[in-house]
Amino acid sequence: MAKAVFKIAGISYMMESEVDPERNTVIIDGKEYSANQLQWEAPVSGAIYGVLLNYKGEWEQFREQMTKPPYHHPPNAPILYMKPSNTVNVHGGCIPLPDDVSELQVGAALGVVIGQTATKVAKERAFDYISGYTIVNDVTIPHETIYRPAVKERARDGFTPVGPWVVEKKDVDDPDLLDIRVFVNDRLVQHNNTKHLMRSVASLLADITEFMTLYPGDVLLVGVPERAPLVKAGDYVRIEIEKIGRLENTVVHERDWIKETGSHETRAHSV
Repeated sequence: MAKAVFKIAGISYMMESEVDPERNTVIIDGKEYSANQLQWEAPVSGAIYGVLLNYKGEWEQFREQMTKPPYHHPPNAPILYMKPSNTVNVHGGCIPLPDDVSELQVGAALGVVIGQTATKVAKERAFDYISGYTIVNDVTIPHETIYRPAVKERARDGFTPVGPWVVEKKDVDDPDLLDIRVFVNDRLVQHNNTKHLMRSVASLLADITEFMTLYPGDVLLVGVPERAPLVKAGDYVRIEIEKIGRLENTVVHERDWIKETGSHETRAHSV
C-alpha cells in the first residue's frame, strides 16, 4: 500500500488515503474501491511541462537527424514543451481523436509533482522539492518535428490524461528505476524503465530550475520512451507504472466525444 492524494468528481477538495498500486484500488471511508468504480478529476493543479529526447533509446533514434539542418547538433539543455490546461484529462476519460487524424501516439510518462517553489535547485537537494509522482499519457498526433514546438499536435483538448492519483514521494524509493508498461486492448505493446533516462529525475529538475522556476502543483514529465505505440478510435489504453498504479482511457472520434460532452470540454478539471 502507498499513501496518495486524489480528487473525486463532485467533491470540492483533495482527499488523502491509501492506495494499492498493483491492484489499482483506493481506500475511501474504510471501503476499498477499484479506480474504475469512481469518477475522477485531475489530481494536479499547476502547469504541465514535457521533456523531449530524455530516453536513451529515443535519443539514439533521432541522433542522426539532430546533426542535420535545421538542428545541426544535439541539444545541450532539456527541450521543454507545455501541455496547457485544455489538454488535461482524467482516469477513465475519453481521448478525442480529431476527425482529420487516423491515429494518435501514446506517451507513457512518469509525472513528477512539485511540492515547493523550485529555483536553481542543486541536484543533491532535488527530491526535497518533490511531493509525489503520478501517471501521465502525453498524447500527441504523430509528427516529425524534434525540437520545435508542435503545438497543434500536442495541445489538443483532452490530450493529457493524468492520474488517477499522486503517490507520495516517500512511497517511491527510486523514481529512476520504475517499470513502465503500455497495453492497448489488453495487449502489451510497450515496456521500458526509467533507468534508461538520459537525465535522471534529480538531474532534470536541477537543469530545468537553473533557468526557470517550478511552483507547487506543477508537473514535470520526465520523457516518453522510444517507439511510442499508435492507437485509433475504439482502442482501450492502459499505462502501468510500477509503485504508482494504472491510468486507463478509451480513444473515441472527436465528433462523438463532442456529442457526449455537449461541448469541447473534457471531464477533466484541474483542482
